[in-house]
Amino acid sequence: MRIDIATLFPDMVMAVLGESIIGRAAQEGKVEIHAHNIRDYTADRHRRVDDYPYGGGMGMVMQPQPIYDCHRAVCEELSGGQRPWTVYLSPQGRVMDQALVRSYQQHQNLFLLCGHYEGVDQRVLDEIVDEEVSLGDFVLTGGEIAAMALVDAVVRLQPGVLADDSCFEEESHWNGLLEYPQYTRPLVWNGREVPAVLLSGHHQNIVDFRRRGALQNTLKKRPDMLDSAPLTDSDRAHLRQLAEDAGGKER
Repeated sequence: MRIDIATLFPDMVMAVLGESIIGRAAQEGKVEIHAHNIRDYTADRHRRVDDYPYGGGMGMVMQPQPIYDCHRAVCEELSGGQRPWTVYLSPQGRVMDQALVRSYQQHQNLFLLCGHYEGVDQRVLDEIVDEEVSLGDFVLTGGEIAAMALVDAVVRLQPGVLADDSCFEEESHWNGLLEYPQYTRPLVWNGREVPAVLLSGHHQNIVDFRRRGALQNTLKKRPDMLDSAPLTDSDRAHLRQLAEDAGGKER
């Protein structure tokens, strides 16, 4: 997979994405990540890429031509001049979730546009953007943080980036539930012991314990997710018991 990021701050983006698991994946050739400075594509001798909005209003708006030329240059670099799936990181976009991240596995090339100021001229968005994506219902000063989060989430699903598929298939949001609680050494910490079942070596008991832990975490922290989670009859029975226990404690 190749990911191109159009930004005003390429050094900031690459400083983060060059570290840890994502950085190693790029060094090992499992993913190709490029950050492009939008200012490199402006015709303005002062490298200006923004201007006042028509109709008045506060702030500045990013101009269409530098963004379009950056996108076109990337398209020309790709094999056969193919067009990358183009995402604008925007507070108006679809909120990013694991389902969206997984859908990007079908694309060999992603182009991420990081906006700034009061936004981007609508005409270039209409011309090149396939979808808008947001981290959530809040506003950031620019799209870089959202773009880096999206790259991290997408790249870690690429083959060979993590040691095994189970590294992400048992995580929160993969199967509609939050992840089960995790424990490590020491065996006893501040008087709290690791659950005995995790030391038993009995695989099925551990699987069942973790499933119940995932259900309990989801019920406690994100009960809204249970409406669409794929639940078994055993899961529903356990959730009913958890609800009854909670009701009894309240009484």
